[in-house]
Amino acid sequence: MKKYLVFSFLVLTLTIEAQTPLTPFESSNGKASATYQECLSFYKQLAVKSANIQLKTMGPTDAGLPLNLVLFSADKQFNPSKWKEQDKLVIFVINGIHPGEPDGIDASMMLLRDLVAGKLKAPTNIVLAILPIYNIGGSLNRGSFSRVNQDGPLAYGFRGNTQNLDLNRDFIKSDSKEAKSFAQIFHWLNPDIFLDNHVSDGADYQYTMTLLTTQHNKLGGPIGQYLHNVFEPSLFKSMEAKQMTMTPYVNFEEGNPDKGWNYFYDPPRFSSGYAALFQTMSFLSETHMLKPFAERVKSTYALMQTLLEETALQAKAIKQARKASMESVKKQQEFALGFKTDTSKYQLIQFNGYETGKKTSNVTGMPRMFYDHSKPFSKPVKFYNFAIPEKMVSKPAAYLIPQGWDAVIQLLKINGVQYKTLEKDSTIEVNAYRIEDYKTSTRAYEKHYRHSDVKTSTHLQKITFRKGDLIIPTGQAADRFLVETLEPTGDDGYFAWNFFDAILQQKEGYSNYRWEDVAGDFLASHPEIQQQLADKKKADPAFAASVNAQLDFVYKQSPWYEPAHLRFPIYRLEE
Repeated sequence: MKKYLVFSFLVLTLTIEAQTPLTPFESSNGKASATYQECLSFYKQLAVKSANIQLKTMGPTDAGLPLNLVLFSADKQFNPSKWKEQDKLVIFVINGIHPGEPDGIDASMMLLRDLVAGKLKAPTNIVLAILPIYNIGGSLNRGSFSRVNQDGPLAYGFRGNTQNLDLNRDFIKSDSKEAKSFAQIFHWLNPDIFLDNHVSDGADYQYTMTLLTTQHNKLGGPIGQYLHNVFEPSLFKSMEAKQMTMTPYVNFEEGNPDKGWNYFYDPPRFSSGYAALFQTMSFLSETHMLKPFAERVKSTYALMQTLLEETALQAKAIKQARKASMESVKKQQEFALGFKTDTSKYQLIQFNGYETGKKTSNVTGMPRMFYDHSKPFSKPVKFYNFAIPEKMVSKPAAYLIPQGWDAVIQLLKINGVQYKTLEKDSTIEVNAYRIEDYKTSTRAYEKHYRHSDVKTSTHLQKITFRKGDLIIPTGQAADRFLVETLEPTGDDGYFAWNFFDAILQQKEGYSNYRWEDVAGDFLASHPEIQQQLADKKKADPAFAASVNAQLDFVYKQSPWYEPAHLRFPIYRLEE
């Protein structure tokens, strides 16, 4: 009987392997990457042949085609609520966010095929979710020249999506349909671990694989500690055992690493920073662009295999750490809106690089730097992987948002924010921010002219809200997302991304000749304002010499000045 079962399993395995075609990567001896159509066709065939695979059609993209999600479950269970009941961990992998970096696209096809065929052991306590190609528009925009520093494949997609957006700068602002669909997928899956597969440009070194891990202090809580102390080291150790030694993401361009390098700061515009808002351990694989495509794909495959193996072994501890962190965030009162490198702490890592030299440029005729592959080195270097929180802010009891700010409200909804609406018109005492100063970029960045160095003041005010306005209580799973997006001084908050620019423009004004008369009467009945005007003229000669500045000063102290100008329209209800 046992012999018969073994024979049956082997027959099934061979049958699946025979019925599933080779990937374009394999059939081209590691030179070609799958097109969008080839990739989707491959997964459709795999889903037909195996009940362990489900191919789901998800939300729309700017390219006019829907995202597809491939699920692998050893017990053929594809319901997230059941996964939770069974205490399964969810790993979520996305590929092709930059389709010119296609390593993950091809590696994932082979990984899932090998899981189905039994070539790889399928963990029973893990569900694997793979988004085969995230940037469909960029994938369809196929060529061979946009990645000038990259060694293969023969053809690949383009970095920008259909709107020419870099989708790995779009997660928190969600200008693209892709990002909105991604958020819905992310919260449906509620992944414990997230991986975004890339290819890295920059310095030259011996490694094929580098790993960008969301910064552990920024992730915070028990899950951040577990990531840094246990899980991340286990990934490096396991990859080394596979003879696929990797290094932390190399965050310097040229020269030698003797001074060390800082961790990569990933605010929530990036995929890993976004995932960290929800206490998900998140990673970016960054294979080295100068290594041959075949080596890069094999290394990406090995990393995903390692991720499956280590997650299966540590599932219980990961679950406990993440659950504790999620509960902690609900009770947390102080949040950081930014982080900076702690230069007093570092890890010593053994780095395998190449010495640099100088030679004459064939282009300019002047000296240029080059990496000398005849002079490899291995030496300990400092990796500054500790962060200090800054711009601390306390969360309120609730945020209030008037109707009409639909772009913001839509993003709150798709990110799982729990809220209520006012049942009647109500006057409520709230803390209101006023934007006192800010800087705006002079060049466009991902469709925006971002604000920075924002200065605010707060004022306790009684404001009348209308029936249907939103009241968002804190103490929920989305607290960190709420604070980082709704506070006006956040590095990646919605104010920084221009969602509230309408408040920066004054809508009403005056004619000087008419306001002179009204202002004179106003000052006569408000001697305290008259005194403030006199004091300011005495202290500021430029102000004293400007008619317009003085009239504007009086106007802004008067009841004629519109209260909504520069008043941030997200209000804080304090305890």
